[in-house]
Amino acid sequence: MAQLSYQPIFELTRGNIVESVHFGAIAIMDSSGNLVAWHGDPELVTFTRSSAKPLQALPFIELGGMSFYQLTLQEVALICASHSGTDEHVAVVKSIQAKTGVREDELLCGVHTPYSRATAEAMKERGEKVTPNRHNCSGKHTGMLALSRMLGYPDDPDEMAYIDPKHPVQLRILDTVAEICDLTPEKIQVGIDGCSAPNFALPLQNTALAFARLCQPQGLAEKMAYACHIISKAMRTYPDMIGGPDNFDTVLMKAAQGRIICKGGAEGFQALGIMPGAIKPGSPALGIAFKISDGDLKGHNRPAGDPTGHVRPAVSLEILHQLGVFNTQDLDKLKIYGPEFPVENWRKLKVGWASPCFKLNFTK
Repeated sequence: MAQLSYQPIFELTRGNIVESVHFGAIAIMDSSGNLVAWHGDPELVTFTRSSAKPLQALPFIELGGMSFYQLTLQEVALICASHSGTDEHVAVVKSIQAKTGVREDELLCGVHTPYSRATAEAMKERGEKVTPNRHNCSGKHTGMLALSRMLGYPDDPDEMAYIDPKHPVQLRILDTVAEICDLTPEKIQVGIDGCSAPNFALPLQNTALAFARLCQPQGLAEKMAYACHIISKAMRTYPDMIGGPDNFDTVLMKAAQGRIICKGGAEGFQALGIMPGAIKPGSPALGIAFKISDGDLKGHNRPAGDPTGHVRPAVSLEILHQLGVFNTQDLDKLKIYGPEFPVENWRKLKVGWASPCFKLNFTK
């Protein structure tokens, strides 16, 4: 498919002039492996970042971790999460750790200030220090370490830590991600994520295929299909665990009322899964993966940390609208995120407009 990998996807005007343009690429697949729609290059290879977390959790469920440790769906959702570090999130992490025997001081994700601004302020007032359980990836790391112990792998970080790409748990995860994406492990480039765990560079269309299969695991082996069912159900049942207050993934899944799974990643990556029948009776599941080329690190005329005004949520909503998943009423509930919004100056005067500038190419 001869075209630029990235094409214009979102633009900002000032007056009547287009002042800035963001570029991106989109792939939309069904669970049978058919490319349904695209924009830019659907074969673009890029890191999935935290969008990979539901896929990284698959071996834990497939190999019986949920029943072995008697975990709840809420706890499974937290293992798939980039949570905001609220007290509720930490309570669920601690519950998983109590059941699995994992200790907080064993997590190798590092520490950062909670994404929840209210939580961060409350901790500051209490004089409470940030610890690994507040890290957005603490659920994922707890799950990886719990899986390692369940399978009886050596537990000596001086020899080989559970996050080492060559550790048996990480090799199992790589094999599983390759399987659900219809790739071989050798074709997946591995890098190190912000939390120090391995991450995967995949073609957009293969990530989209994996998310379609999470929602409709037809043709997969029985245990894999079961794992897909559990993970998609956990995400849809407990969207507040996946992100948290003011998190787009959480807000979108709540508004969709069980029709969508949604998992964003750093540097402008986003993956979504559309459940069967979400568009119309009998419609197949779809997976969506897209990348904003500049990383979407800056909001437009919004305070630092404000979740609105970013390109990725607006593009997500526009894709869902063009696919027919969301109607005008659905979009009204989420208008703070787009798909269009005014560009304002510091006096709150409207000086321009920000909006998607793409039309999906459909195969049919």
